[in-house]
Amino acid sequence: MKSFSILIVEDHPFQQLYLQNLFNEQGLFDLECARDGAEALARLNRRDFDLVLTDLLMPGMDGVQFIQGLAAQRSRPALAIMSAASRRMLMGASLVASNLQVKVIGLLSKPVNAAALGCLIDQLQALRQTVPVEAHAGFDRQRLLQALDKGELQAWFQPKKALNNGRIVAAEALVRWVHPKHGTLLPGLFLPALIAFDLEEPLLWRVLEQAMAAQAIWRQQGYDIPVSINLPTHLLNSHDLPDRILAFVLKHQGLPARICFELMECSVPDDISNFYAGACRLRIKGFGLSQDDFGKGYSSYMNLVSAPFTELKIDRALVQGCNANAELAQALTSIVSLGRQLGLTVVAEGVETAQELALLRKIDCTQVQGFLISHAVSSDQFQQLLTHDGPANAF
Repeated sequence: MKSFSILIVEDHPFQQLYLQNLFNEQGLFDLECARDGAEALARLNRRDFDLVLTDLLMPGMDGVQFIQGLAAQRSRPALAIMSAASRRMLMGASLVASNLQVKVIGLLSKPVNAAALGCLIDQLQALRQTVPVEAHAGFDRQRLLQALDKGELQAWFQPKKALNNGRIVAAEALVRWVHPKHGTLLPGLFLPALIAFDLEEPLLWRVLEQAMAAQAIWRQQGYDIPVSINLPTHLLNSHDLPDRILAFVLKHQGLPARICFELMECSVPDDISNFYAGACRLRIKGFGLSQDDFGKGYSSYMNLVSAPFTELKIDRALVQGCNANAELAQALTSIVSLGRQLGLTVVAEGVETAQELALLRKIDCTQVQGFLISHAVSSDQFQQLLTHDGPANAF
């Protein structure tokens, strides 16, 4: 496999050497080091990198200023942030990057250890595709419609496990493009174009249809698996969307009670009343409803207690590193407790380590999903996960 090119931005020579050794223990990497943000930006002007790993607390240009400079670069590598400062400082810097459209794939507390670096490399590998992103840029509307019609855009499924018994009890449907030339593409490569061409609703029907077909196959094997499907909230501007969804589900012999819609924060309705009206009407028709990415964006306690949600999904930013941060652990404990008191299924997403899983089990979280459990897989592979998980429960 082609090695990753990585730029380490660290002002302390010993830390530079330590990080280089850690990377070299994990595999072969093309490593460069910069002493400060200014030197790092100069290196980025000369060549491209797959990943930049930067410290926050540096003399001269600090890590936050460097992130602002990174956002102005022609080529934007993935970013990981490390610091001996508080976890809240790391998360604050991450929000700076995310809102500047810089992809953050890791927040590492110093001293960085081999396990944390291993998780970072796993994230980096998940981003890699068979060909560069530039080769996929510029998908036109006709090609995307063709992909929808031919079934190239497929629903893949990431399992959710119950913490009380360790069994797979639900799944989230995530779209993948099984491209005849380029292989399996992650949504970051094609969703921006799909959104720009106003094709989110056609994608919704495709994913919903495939999710119900998968459920029917699993049900024949004895596994009753609810599936969550992402629903951009601006689609709720169509007042009849809940009616059309119900008609579509019934036409395909689906079960509304086994389908949950995750209300996404990537868009907002023209009027907030459309959000509440759509949420209420979906619940009236028997569908589950999830408050997605709780803990960031405009998700709020008021939304949680005012809208008829059945599930609360805690954003991965509050989960990653929770075992090593007392403040984060306390926040998670409060959120889980509130969710359970409201009668909601509480799902923690982005679980990547056994230590995070142990803390979530300790604070009585209901379900978890993340790379520690499994990546999203095809319907057939999900069936294999179910079989490996154990005999089906009677239903």
